[in-house]
Amino acid sequence: MERTVYLGRHLMLRSSYLKKILECGVGGITRTIRIGIVKPKFREVFIHSGGKVVAKAEIVRTIYKRVRDLTDDDARLDGFANRRELIRELERIYGRIRPTTPVTILELRILEYLDLSDEDVNAKLSPIEIARLALYYNVPLSEEEKKILRQLTETGSLRKLALKLYGTIEKRWIIRKVVRKALKLLQELQGQSSKLSNLDERNPAESEKTLVHNTDRTMQSKM
Repeated sequence: MERTVYLGRHLMLRSSYLKKILECGVGGITRTIRIGIVKPKFREVFIHSGGKVVAKAEIVRTIYKRVRDLTDDDARLDGFANRRELIRELERIYGRIRPTTPVTILELRILEYLDLSDEDVNAKLSPIEIARLALYYNVPLSEEEKKILRQLTETGSLRKLALKLYGTIEKRWIIRKVVRKALKLLQELQGQSSKLSNLDERNPAESEKTLVHNTDRTMQSKM
């Protein structure tokens, strides 16, 4: 059975492809080819590369093919000299692939260039969103800390949870401390591996709740 992944608002590109994005220009069209069946959930996405959010783009077309159907034109549009070079690069990234392996070609129009760190974006997540992500990616927290995060997602409020657990809102600092630790672990996980590179691609129902690019509230202001 072929696996489908769902692409949310964040698209990760290797830093080696950053030059192609920058040379494209606002309004220009570029492509990225992914192994597997990728289904975008949103038309507009934020492109991450080299530890930063470098651009906002619109997905103008999604094309599904098999590896055997990739052409030299596909390769050139993705910045490679020919089909053989493209497949060699795909195998370097993903490991051995078969002729029948599905691929997704995402055609992107650059809307604007940005210069935001991944930490800046993560810091704009609400405490509830951080709790959901930390539980979803099973970051290394104690069972008691995970219990607090689970209860936070259920109550939806630091104040309500503090009252429930401690009988006073004055002790919500305990919950804040756990949330900050969870955020730090998420950022470390993002820096160490590609586990968060498809941050919102694994569960479409969860992604709508957790992957919010909220530009008018920071984590501190909500806590």
